[in-house]
Amino acid sequence: MTIQAIINNAIKRLKLEGKLLTPDFYTEAFCKEAKKAGMNVEDCNHLEKFTLSLNPEFQKDLRNYHIKTQHEFVRFIISKLNRTNPTQATQTIEAQNLLIKRVLQVVGVLHNKEAAQLAKNTMDILDSGAKSEQIDNFRQRWVNFLTTYDDTFLQKLKSFGNISSDDLRKSIEDLNINAKETSMVESIPVLEKISKLLISSFVPSIASSVNDTIANISNKIQKNPSLLESESIEKEIKTAISLRIALDKESVKEMVESIDGVLDKLSLRLIDMIEKSDSSNEEIRSIKKELEAYGENPVTNFKVAHKKLYTIAVALEENTQLLSIDLKNHSGEVKALSNKVKKLEKELAAAKHESKEDFLTKLYNRRALDDFMEIKEAEYKRYERNFSVILFDLDKFKDVNDNYGHDAGDAVLVAFAKILKIECRTVDIVGRFGGEEFLAILSETDTKGGAIFAEKVRKHVQKARFMYKGKRIGVTVSSGVSERAKHISLSATINSADEYLYVAKTNGRNRVEFKKK
Repeated sequence: MTIQAIINNAIKRLKLEGKLLTPDFYTEAFCKEAKKAGMNVEDCNHLEKFTLSLNPEFQKDLRNYHIKTQHEFVRFIISKLNRTNPTQATQTIEAQNLLIKRVLQVVGVLHNKEAAQLAKNTMDILDSGAKSEQIDNFRQRWVNFLTTYDDTFLQKLKSFGNISSDDLRKSIEDLNINAKETSMVESIPVLEKISKLLISSFVPSIASSVNDTIANISNKIQKNPSLLESESIEKEIKTAISLRIALDKESVKEMVESIDGVLDKLSLRLIDMIEKSDSSNEEIRSIKKELEAYGENPVTNFKVAHKKLYTIAVALEENTQLLSIDLKNHSGEVKALSNKVKKLEKELAAAKHESKEDFLTKLYNRRALDDFMEIKEAEYKRYERNFSVILFDLDKFKDVNDNYGHDAGDAVLVAFAKILKIECRTVDIVGRFGGEEFLAILSETDTKGGAIFAEKVRKHVQKARFMYKGKRIGVTVSSGVSERAKHISLSATINSADEYLYVAKTNGRNRVEFKKK
């Protein structure tokens, strides 16, 4: 098969797949047809060569993401580069160092099956290149394990020989220890008992995690209970207790704020409902006063909050029966109103379908533009009246919505529509083609005339002051121009304008593109 045949097949493939004849789509189709024909084309092997030049990890990622084109390859590399953040890397290294420190502390004092498994899992996530959040999660698991570990059973091993170090607890449980042997456990020094009780008291009772400082002190006392006799440890113990209390207080504060928020909303809703009700009795009015008083003095006790919520729930259950009965009595009226609403919605939908005006910009909508283009096409075929088609697209419009909000985006669309109305002639047709894309149909106008009109619009937009809530929004527009006389059909003319719009976007935006010759 010849190269020309492959080119023809590639173009046919694009038409069958409904894709535009752009460089990227054409390259993809050409390489598929060349491979199908068994022809080895050098330009189609660039992706494979680039892939082989990467390290094994990147090659694995490419396979996982099913990268098939050079365009996808470039986007993949860019995304990798964008995720390379020195600050994030430093944080990850610090988290890893802290995690390793915790692992070494635990391994230094334990010979335990659970610890060994946790260590293995930790090493697995480190080897897999875990993120700092995952590493921090495993660090907390090590801290919790270290501060709650009970090693009193190790005292039973002093009088025995070879014991499996894989699971010491199981070894002890399998042995037949008599009363004399168990008395060894009872002879644990008083300081060791006190140290275990003290370490247990360090663990927050409400907060879900242990502070690193608490973990360090706990580990130090657990290794050497005799430190309790020294004066130097006193300050550290007080610090640990203060931290434990602070963690609990913070958790309590968050819980209270959550309950306060729920009660505030419930209070406002109930008060509003009570004020609108004609059947309020003394009990409901009493609850209303209580809720109003609560709004001035927030609940700071869980039991009080629970009691208030329970009282409100009981009152609601007892005093909404009349409302329920009333609703049932009026269910027929509600149903009739519902049917009427549905009918009105259908009529509104039909009216929208028949409308030829875009609801936001007040320009012609897509349906109206299609009708006008059919009329222009008929005039061209019968009287050879040439016309030009221009597609406009506001540059980086998504950024406007993201940075200023959708209301600002709507304001920009309306302002651009006014510019189109100002610049066009009375015989021209302008409308909203969809989203931030607009279309102009210029009667008795060739490509040159269309390009002049598009350039006037572009300059007008560039100089205009798009304001929203006192803030100026920078807006530019790109466009593609095509005339009917130079194409075999109306659809080909529109596709050509769309292709030149794509070229304008690719070449830097804020420009007009058209066939120069």
